[in-house]
Amino acid sequence: MNSIFQPEENKKIIERINTLTPITHNEWGTMNVSQMLVHCQMPIKVAFGEMEIKAGFLTSFFAKFMKKSFTGDAPLRRDLPTAKEFVVKGHPDFEESKANLLLMISKFENEGPTSIKNRKHPYFGELNDAEWGHLHWKHLDHHLKQFGA
Repeated sequence: MNSIFQPEENKKIIERINTLTPITHNEWGTMNVSQMLVHCQMPIKVAFGEMEIKAGFLTSFFAKFMKKSFTGDAPLRRDLPTAKEFVVKGHPDFEESKANLLLMISKFENEGPTSIKNRKHPYFGELNDAEWGHLHWKHLDHHLKQFGA
């Protein structure tokens, strides 16, 4: 199972991010590339304890049934809704957004699972290190594929 904590997988994610340019177009969805770079930071900030979101009762209830699809091997579907807290508007600065995301991804490699300060996922509840590592890798992989990277 791929994990953001694995140095070789972390390096591949960074290499893919470095192929993006300010004019890279999406292959599906509505985000532009800069919005995607900021969007990808938000779940990481939640894990690092730098951002807090609260899931409603219904979201939490249904998320328990969806946990396996998010932490398992199957790719994420293209039509999944975005949590309202993770919607990015406008046109963030590409270079700044990219640099910030790269720093966060490097933190995963440098600190490993200890980088996760918020052990309880707001939707899926308690996750082990393998689930956290794979979930972040999978989310990044999903959006990099969205932009052909």
